[in-house]
Amino acid sequence: MTNNRLDLHLDTSNVYSLSDRVCQALREAILKGTFKPGERLVQEEIANSLGVSRMPIREAFRKLEAEELVHMEPNRGAVVKPLLVEDIEEIYLLRSVLEKMAVAESLKKIQRQDIIELESLVTIMDQADDVEHFVKTNIEFHRLLMKHCTKRRLLSFIETLWNGFPQHTPHLLDEQEEMSNEEHHEMLAAVKENDADKVAEIVSHHIKRTGDALVEYIKSNASEEKRI
Repeated sequence: MTNNRLDLHLDTSNVYSLSDRVCQALREAILKGTFKPGERLVQEEIANSLGVSRMPIREAFRKLEAEELVHMEPNRGAVVKPLLVEDIEEIYLLRSVLEKMAVAESLKKIQRQDIIELESLVTIMDQADDVEHFVKTNIEFHRLLMKHCTKRRLLSFIETLWNGFPQHTPHLLDEQEEMSNEEHHEMLAAVKENDADKVAEIVSHHIKRTGDALVEYIKSNASEEKRI
C-alpha cells in the first residue's frame, strides 16, 4: 500500500480534536472502500499521508474499534472489518423504532427556542457547501429533536447505534442530502403543527429509507467487485 493510494483528507476545522479528525478521515476511507475488509491499517503510512504523529492514529484506531469498523489483532494492529448487511439492517431497524420513541416524548415538551434552532439548522443544511458540514448539522438537528427525552437508557441505546456509519451516509449515497433535506422540512412543518406523533413517524421513515438505501449501496458495490 502506498501513500499515494491513501489520498486521505484531514479536516482542518478547529472544532474537533486531532484524533477525532483523523478518525473521520479513516472512517470515510473505510466506508468508501479505500481500505478493504481484512486490510491492515499501517500507522506509519497513515501518519505520513495525513501529516500527523502516531498518537492520534492510535487514538483513532480505538474509536474505530468501538464503532466495530476495525478490530485489533495481535502483531498486526488495526484490521478493517467487513460491513455486514445483516448488521446494517439491524442497526437501522432499531434506530427507526427507538428514535421514534425518543422524538415522540421529547416534542411534547418542545420550547419556542427549540423551534427557532430547528429552523436555523434546516436552513444551514439547505445551504451546506460540503458533505461534512451537512453531516455535523444533521447530527445537531436529530439531537435537538430528542433534547427533552428523559429516558436515559433509551438515549444511551440510540447513542450506541449512532457510532460509525449511521451518521455518515451522505458520504456514500447519491442524493442523500437532497432527500434528507426534504424530510427535514417535513419534520419541521409537523413540529410547528405541534404534532409530535407525526414528527416521530417521519423520523422513523427517514431512518428506514436511509438504511434501505445503504444496504442497496453495499450490495451493489459487492456485485461490482465480483465483476471486476
